[in-house]
Amino acid sequence: MPPDTPYEITTADRPGGDRLAHLSGWDRPRMLPEEIPPGVQVVTLPGGIRTLAYTQPPAAPAPPPTPAAQPIPAWAKTTALLAPTVGGGIAAASVGLYYAAPGLIAMSHALWSAVALIAAGVIAIPLVLRAARRPTAPAQITQNITANGLFGRANGTINHHR
Repeated sequence: MPPDTPYEITTADRPGGDRLAHLSGWDRPRMLPEEIPPGVQVVTLPGGIRTLAYTQPPAAPAPPPTPAAQPIPAWAKTTALLAPTVGGGIAAASVGLYYAAPGLIAMSHALWSAVALIAAGVIAIPLVLRAARRPTAPAQITQNITANGLFGRANGTINHHR
């Protein structure tokens, strides 16, 4: 029988009477569970009578929505591609510094020596020039002064000799 075929459900309080009303509850014919059509269940009515009735199947919970696959953003792709490149560049630079370290240390010593030489030159050159300009012997100064009378005018000469 197709599932769309309606089934007749009989109850004791049906108008026009029940053809099984003369039978007691124990004598009534009963359906076996496998005879009950799909979508029909045994229900108890508010008056206490048990009968067969169509019921709505319980609503199945809606499955959670599946997340849609989203494309990978361009900045994420760029970053992912640049990460090994930057890491490789840092590794190459560190290897280069490892091999260049002795030369860099020697160059730093040479630069500090050059700075010290320049500082010594700035201080020493003026001292050497000042010493070179000094005469070796002190200068001799002679002065001749002559005057005539008490209130006469005085004349004189100054001579520098080295």
